[in-house]
Amino acid sequence: MRDGVRLATDVYLPGAPGTPETGAGDTILIRLPYDKSGEYTFIPLIAEYFTARGYRVVAQDVRGKFRSEGDALLFVNEVDDGYDTIEWITHQPWSNGRVAMWGDSYYGYTQWAAVASQHPALKAIAPRVTGTQLGEPVRPRPGERTRPVEWAITYLYPVTYFHSRDAYFWELDATERPYSAQVERVLDELGSRSISYDQWYPRAVHLPRFPVASPFDARPVPTLHTIGWWDNCAPLSWADVAEIEQRPSWALNHFLRIESMDHEAYYLDDAEEDRVEERTEDQLRAELPRMLEPALEFFEVFVRGNGSAGDIPRVSWNLAGTEGMRADAAWPPPGARTRSWYAAPGTGGDGRGRLEPDAPTTETTVEWTHDPADPVPSSVPNAFAFLLHRPDEAPIGARDDVLVFDAEPATDDLDLTGPVRVAARVASDGPVMDVFVRLLDVAPDGTALRIARGQVQVTDATAPADVDIDLGQLGYRLCAGHRLRVHVSSSDSPEFIAQPGTGEEPWGARETVPNRQRLLLGGSHPFRLDLTVAPTSEGAPA
Repeated sequence: MRDGVRLATDVYLPGAPGTPETGAGDTILIRLPYDKSGEYTFIPLIAEYFTARGYRVVAQDVRGKFRSEGDALLFVNEVDDGYDTIEWITHQPWSNGRVAMWGDSYYGYTQWAAVASQHPALKAIAPRVTGTQLGEPVRPRPGERTRPVEWAITYLYPVTYFHSRDAYFWELDATERPYSAQVERVLDELGSRSISYDQWYPRAVHLPRFPVASPFDARPVPTLHTIGWWDNCAPLSWADVAEIEQRPSWALNHFLRIESMDHEAYYLDDAEEDRVEERTEDQLRAELPRMLEPALEFFEVFVRGNGSAGDIPRVSWNLAGTEGMRADAAWPPPGARTRSWYAAPGTGGDGRGRLEPDAPTTETTVEWTHDPADPVPSSVPNAFAFLLHRPDEAPIGARDDVLVFDAEPATDDLDLTGPVRVAARVASDGPVMDVFVRLLDVAPDGTALRIARGQVQVTDATAPADVDIDLGQLGYRLCAGHRLRVHVSSSDSPEFIAQPGTGEEPWGARETVPNRQRLLLGGSHPFRLDLTVAPTSEGAPA
């Protein structure tokens, strides 16, 4: 690198072992912090797949990780290091000067960083399940009463993956406060600090990631942008999509792909034998075509110049619950319309409310208690691998601190294709209130699959607040006989940092106090669920 630091880099050349293909060719660069030679990311198998198509593959441990020199500092060195690595590639005898990039999560982020570096040799990127603001702590804005709820991974990731060259795994005990003290014990045991953790806690220092305000201020680079319907980081991806749509030159170079997968590339339609935490080499190889062929088709056009942009669909997407990919000119698909459901109090003795097509005319208030000592549990042990477990979330609705609202069963298949939002008025007897909303598909047998979710934090919560909660995007078929269900709660622990009830900063809070939470139904401030419905879909109230 320009400062003399050396980054460990593997080069894979096409051809039989010992007899690499002669001459120069196109290169695919992968820059990651998860060990370029390890089993977790199986880069050697990916490189084998790419080289079989004639590409040179360069895999690199980012600065400070595994075999690379330098400090393990999240995000801030990736622009310059990306530029210097691409520059190095262009001077190698096996390179023809054209470079593409591929990868998931952090090694999707390194692609956006390389775009921001504006190296002219970067011809195309294929970032998956990532975002330009990946891992950034929530920034409170003066005067705003609502803001995002902080993920626990924000503070755990710098200690597990970016403490030093190695990775250190440990589990947060959500019953033991303060959480910050658990981190300090880990750092004491390791015998050194994590500069990435210390830049974010106890007072966040937001070091600049990009030399410009956003990668989208840089020269547009053709991008195949892959999002998973069940990716917990999907909100970051969709935020980038919204930014790109405001920039015509970037929008012309942007191609969207949306799949029924989570962050760790488990799919909704995976066979049970493939729904395992440790996948065999044969299982991984079987996944490679689905994972890599879209990028290869994209690079064929934008790196090798074979074909035209019109050969690639602007939006390729899977309607979850159906087979195959669909193609559209835009997202949401043209003709999709918004339909609303409203929460109403229940009429039975089970305490469940209803979702109805018309807002109740009578204003009522429903309440629940948020107890930080007994928070609503997260439904999976690993939020990044939701579909590995594909949990039944119906039991969560049996808790006293979860409000449940049910719609009538769909009379026909209902295709949900676009944004999902909730508008509501809430309040609390505590100073800060978190509101979590989950949208579920309830099958006739009573099992419930989460299909969308959103959350918001309200400050000065003792006064009623109108909240607009983004539940993300949906491409999902609700089958006839299934019903929609909404869960409303104030925690999802340990995936999100639970409010202590005192108003104290939650990562360092020591004491906890239960809060009584309130949600308004009907009247002038109804709880409204807005769904986007495909134009051909039946079963939606008019």
